[in-house]
Amino acid sequence: MEALEMTSLKRPHSEDAVANVDEIKRQKISEESSKAGNNSEQSVDIVTEQPGKTLLEYKKDDIILNEEGEEEDNELEESDEEGDPESFADMMKHGLTELDVGITKFVSSHKGFSGILKERYSDFVVHEIGKDGRISHLDDFSVPVDVEDPSEEIFTVLSDEDKQHLEELQLFKNKETSVAIEVIEDTKEKRTIIHQAVKSLFPGLETKTEDRDGKKYIIAYHAAGKKALANPRKHSWPKSRGSYCHFVLYKENKDTMDAINVLSKFLRVKPNIFSYMGTKDKRAITVQEIAVLRITAQRLAHLNKCLMNFKLGNFSYKNHPLKLGELQGNHFTVVLRNITGTDDQVQQAMHSLREIGFINYYGMQRFGTTAVPTYQVGRAILQNNWNEVMDLILKPRPGAEKGYLVKCREEWAKTKDPAAALKKLPVKRCVEGQLLRGLSKYGLKNIVSAFGIIPRNNRLMYIHSYQSYIWNNMVSKRIEEYGLTAISGDLVLKGGTAVHIEADVDDYTIHDIVMPLPGFDVIYPKHKIGDAYKEMLAADNLDVSNMRHKIRDYSLSGAYRKIIIRPQNVRWEVVAYDDPRIPLFNTDLDKLEGKPPPILATEGKFKALKMEFSLPPSTYATMAIREVLKMDTSIKNQTQLNTIWLR
Repeated sequence: MEALEMTSLKRPHSEDAVANVDEIKRQKISEESSKAGNNSEQSVDIVTEQPGKTLLEYKKDDIILNEEGEEEDNELEESDEEGDPESFADMMKHGLTELDVGITKFVSSHKGFSGILKERYSDFVVHEIGKDGRISHLDDFSVPVDVEDPSEEIFTVLSDEDKQHLEELQLFKNKETSVAIEVIEDTKEKRTIIHQAVKSLFPGLETKTEDRDGKKYIIAYHAAGKKALANPRKHSWPKSRGSYCHFVLYKENKDTMDAINVLSKFLRVKPNIFSYMGTKDKRAITVQEIAVLRITAQRLAHLNKCLMNFKLGNFSYKNHPLKLGELQGNHFTVVLRNITGTDDQVQQAMHSLREIGFINYYGMQRFGTTAVPTYQVGRAILQNNWNEVMDLILKPRPGAEKGYLVKCREEWAKTKDPAAALKKLPVKRCVEGQLLRGLSKYGLKNIVSAFGIIPRNNRLMYIHSYQSYIWNNMVSKRIEEYGLTAISGDLVLKGGTAVHIEADVDDYTIHDIVMPLPGFDVIYPKHKIGDAYKEMLAADNLDVSNMRHKIRDYSLSGAYRKIIIRPQNVRWEVVAYDDPRIPLFNTDLDKLEGKPPPILATEGKFKALKMEFSLPPSTYATMAIREVLKMDTSIKNQTQLNTIWLR
C-alpha cells in the first residue's frame, strides 16, 4: 500500500504561566502510551506543519456545521458580542484553540495555504439533502391549484384596524369577547370572503353574521375559549388534501428557529406546528425543507411579499410532518477568497479531500466561545459536582460577553444572591438567567433542581460536549499511534452493531473504522486506545465502565462515530476576481429572479477557491475546510489573525 503522510500541529507557547490542566492530562496519557510496537503495516510520517497566516473571517455565529437534531436547536438566547475587529480579537484571547479540544492531526500531506472564509455570508451556501437523496432547491414560487382555497381577496378585504382588533381578540389581549366587522357593500359573496379571511388569517376564531340596526355585521369570537388559541382548525381543512404543507425555506443570514418564529408571528400560529429535518446555521445562505400543519400554500406564498432575508417556495401537500435527523446530509458550496496557494497546492488539497477525506472531529462550535468551555461544565455534571456546575456557569470570566452579563457575574461573585444577580439581566432566557431563576426558586442547597429549569436540550449540550472532547482526543491518539490503516482491535459497524476487527483486518480500510463516544452501552478498541479512554476518564475521576448517572437524563449510553469522512460530490475550481464585494456564483434566488451569472475576470487581483461537497449528518464542514487549508479554525486563532490583516 502506498504510504500516506500525516501531519500534526505543535502546541504554541501558552500565554499563561500555568499550563492548562486538561493539556497536562493529555500529555500524561500520551507519555504513558508508548509509541513502540506500532502494529500498522503502513508507514506514517508525522510532519510538523507550520500553517501560514489565515484570513478566515469568523465571528462567534459564523461556524457552519452539519449537526442535525441535537443540542444546536437551542431554546435559549445566546450571549453574543459584536465589536470592532481589534476589540473582539482582544476579548477572544481567552477562547479555545483546536489544540485545547484535541484537534491536532491532519491526514493529507500537502502544504497548507490561507484564504478568507465568509468574507460574505453568501460565500457559504448549504442545501439540505433529503432522505430520498434529493438536494433541496428553491426553484418554484407557484402555488398548487386547489378549488377549495379561498379567493385572493381574503388578504385585502380586512382593514388594518380590523386586523389589529382581531389579533387582540385572538391573543386575548382585550376584555372584549367578540369583534364586529361591518359589511359595507353587503352581498353574500362579500360576507363569504370576510368569513374566510377571519378564519384563515386568525386561527382559533369563529364567525357568524348578525343584523344590527338594519346593517349586516360579521361577528368574530372564540369558539372554545383559550384552548382554541392558534390551533389549526380541523373542520375547515379539506379531507382530500394532505394535512401538512411542505415547502422549501431559502434564508440568508438567519438561523432556522428565527425564521420559523417570524413565520409564526405573521401567520399567528404557534411555532410547534412547524417541523424540519435539521437546523441550519445563521451566517450563510441555506435551503431546506419545512412542513407546517394545516396552513395553506396560498397563505405561505402570500408572505413572500413581506419577508426579509428569506423566501418560501416549492409547495406541496403531504400526509406527514418532517422529523429531526431524517435527512441524508447537506451539500455545501463554499468560496474561499484571496487564497495564497499555488494551483498545484490547491489540486493536491482537493484531490486528497476527495480521495482520503478528513478526520471527523467535532468542530470548535461544539465547545463554546467563552473562557469556560462547555465540556468543563459537562465533566462537572458527570462528576455530580453541582457546586462546580453552578460556579462554572455563573462565575466572572474573561473574554467576549455583553456588559449586562459581566455585571450579573460580578453581582453573583460579590453576593451569591441569585435574585440580585438576576436583576442585572435584561434578558432572562439565557442559560445564566435560567439557572439564577432556578436558584431563586429552589435555593443554593438544591442546585440539581435549579439546573433542571434550563431546557433539557441545553443541559444535555454540556455532557455531549464532554463526550466530544474525549472523542477528539482519542481519535488524535489513534491516528498518532497507528496511522491511517485498519488494525486488529479496531472497531467497525456490522448492521449497526460494533465489533472488533481480528483476523479479518485486511477486509477493512480506515474509512470503515469507528470509535466510541464514552457511555454505558458501547465497547472500546482492544489496543492501546482502549486503555487511553480509561486513563483519560480516570484523570477526570470518572469510570469508563460505569457511565450511568444517578439522574437518568445525565446517563450516557454512548455512540459510535466514523473517524474519517470522505465527502461525496466533490468539485472545485479556482476563479479570479478584482472586487471582493461581488458574488462569485448565483444562488437559487438569483436564478429565480433571472439574474445573469457573474462575469469573472480572466486575470484578477485575487484568486478564490470555489468548492462543493456533500457531507452526512453530524459532520462539520469546518473540519473539511481545515483539512484543505491546514488552518486552526478556532475563533481565537482566526479572529486574531484577521485583526492583523484588517489593520
